[in-house]
Amino acid sequence: MYSSSLADAPVIREPLHVPVARLVRGGVTEGVHHGSVVVLDADGRVALQLGDIEAAFYPRSALKPVQAVAMVRAGLPLEGELLSLAAASHSGEERHLDGARRILALAGLTEDHLRNVPDLPYGPVVRDAWLREGRTPSRLAQNCSGKHAAMLYTCVLNGWPLEDYLDPRHPLQQAIAEIVEDLTGQRIARVSVDGCGAPLFAVSLHGLARAAARITTAAPGTPEARVADAVREHAEMASGSGRDVAALMGAVPGLLAKDGFEGVQVAALPDGRAVAVKISDGADRARIPVAAAALARAGVDPAPLTAFAGMPLLGGGRPVGSVQPVAALDPAAPAPEAEGPERAPAGVCG
Repeated sequence: MYSSSLADAPVIREPLHVPVARLVRGGVTEGVHHGSVVVLDADGRVALQLGDIEAAFYPRSALKPVQAVAMVRAGLPLEGELLSLAAASHSGEERHLDGARRILALAGLTEDHLRNVPDLPYGPVVRDAWLREGRTPSRLAQNCSGKHAAMLYTCVLNGWPLEDYLDPRHPLQQAIAEIVEDLTGQRIARVSVDGCGAPLFAVSLHGLARAAARITTAAPGTPEARVADAVREHAEMASGSGRDVAALMGAVPGLLAKDGFEGVQVAALPDGRAVAVKISDGADRARIPVAAAALARAGVDPAPLTAFAGMPLLGGGRPVGSVQPVAALDPAAPAPEAEGPERAPAGVCG
């Protein structure tokens, strides 16, 4: 289904995003969200593309399942809810903090060994309660603490140094970069730093969708399948109570889904169908409605996806509008003309 050879790194340019959703209030378009969307069929072919799916971009936390696969390949023995937490952008609930402590304890380490940025819990309800109790930011509460705890455990198992585990030249990060390239099928375009302090790898939206499909179609017992099973079976451990990405996995049997900051969403089915979304302005309100529409376009039953149309726009306390994906994402719409990287104007590469 996929070539074993790596493609060149995606081009670094200003992405050629297009409208993917409109904010409609009282029948009038009040705003437009630009972005890019890719839908892959079960054979890995591009069934639909909107915008620029080949430009380099940062997947942010949507890449965490790939990072978790890399750690499992490097010997990380976690399963179930703790493996799900290793791929999590968690809400900071007590079960998430306890899980991170458990991973650290397995490694013989403590919170003091973490190098992620101290933060308040990501979940609004949890964060408000945390503040009412007078609690301060902590590394455990930060939404990536499960990933960082798993990174440290992987280092301990391999005899790698702990102090600089976030350095891109560290053996752990080199191993992760290798698997990012393996699963996306392309060279990494650039390495930066994510919000939590871990290395962040620039790939293409197409590559992100391809990686998710490779994880969900992997043979049982493989590192990829172990990660996919853990996240699907413990979706709220990878996110949190009431989070839309967990609800989406619960609504679509077999779906693996992961969100990322700045309007990124990836999702893939066991047969290899996959979608990836990037909202240009990072607006979270457009992320799930567009992803749900892309899944419907991929052939997923639209009925359970109606719950992910997004929060209604209110006027005077009553619904007067909504976020509406563009017509090209309607399952009945004909495939639009492909918009490939060859349409990039001269001088945009950097």
